[in-house]
Amino acid sequence: MGFGSSVLSAPFSVSEAIMRRRTLLMSAGAAALGLANAAVPAAAQDVRTLRFGTALPADSPPGAGARVFESEIRRRTGGRFRTEYFPDGMLGSESAMLKDLQQGRLDMAFITGAVLPEVVVETGAFSLPFIFDGVAHARDMLDGPIGQGCLARFRDSNLVALAWGENGLRHMTSATRPIRTPDDLKGVKFGVPQSVSAVIGFETLGANVSPVALPELYGALESGRLDGQESPIATIQATKIWRVQKYLTLSGHIYDPAVILMSPKVFDALSPEDQAAFAEVATLAALASRRHAAGSQTEGIELLSQAGMEVVRTIDRARFIAALQPAQPRFEAMFGAGLVGWIRDQNIA
Repeated sequence: MGFGSSVLSAPFSVSEAIMRRRTLLMSAGAAALGLANAAVPAAAQDVRTLRFGTALPADSPPGAGARVFESEIRRRTGGRFRTEYFPDGMLGSESAMLKDLQQGRLDMAFITGAVLPEVVVETGAFSLPFIFDGVAHARDMLDGPIGQGCLARFRDSNLVALAWGENGLRHMTSATRPIRTPDDLKGVKFGVPQSVSAVIGFETLGANVSPVALPELYGALESGRLDGQESPIATIQATKIWRVQKYLTLSGHIYDPAVILMSPKVFDALSPEDQAAFAEVATLAALASRRHAAGSQTEGIELLSQAGMEVVRTIDRARFIAALQPAQPRFEAMFGAGLVGWIRDQNIA
């Protein structure tokens, strides 16, 4: 679906370790730039403050990345650039922030996977249920030619994509019963992000699906309008969903990528040296989001268990995948059979 055969045939093996090496190599140049800028007192320079938004709380993977960006861009540009961070959807929903970035009303944002197909259709393939066999598979795909090709495509939608980070693996919760098999979802009033693929996936599994924006999710669960939902561990913690849900199922059914985006109006006005600094700092911020997601996955589960959630640690993955087969033709029509098949075939987990 637009990806050339040369891209689809290319091997992918770029892992987080390679990203770290690339970052270290780039750091030498950034340090030199920092020393040059340090020669001029920050007070004597024009200081540009950029607004940076996330829909998620500060204590989330994108929030962790935004905070790293905030500190590092100031340091690496000698104080000439700063970001002011607005978490919790203070600048609007993710769809609204996308539009504001395109129109130059917002400078930067860290946007999660659900809304990305609104601007780059192919990114929706990264958020299909059970398309990845683990975090390593997902990260290698994003860091390889397919993911990097998608980053470049944001330019066609008047956006500058600087780096892939993540929001983490998504897991299911319920107030009514533990979810172990697709049968356990039948008839459950289930909240999902405003994502077409999530709606199709959970409807196929038999749930009574309602797309819900994150700020409305807790209230819908608390009131009983919804029985359950799905989100990463960090989100379950940060939004206090554990207070209104009894069961946590470690399904890892969807990997939730996130991307650091910038308004081209701002990025194109930067010098080549500053553009390089922004790209490097974005890589560091993306890695910070991945570290936060990994930490939440390992530590957060135990904290949620201690808070009273009953944790279902294994599911019948094969049964879920089989139950989703009727949705596959729709997914392939939306995102391209070649792309969807390529991702599945490149499992390295």
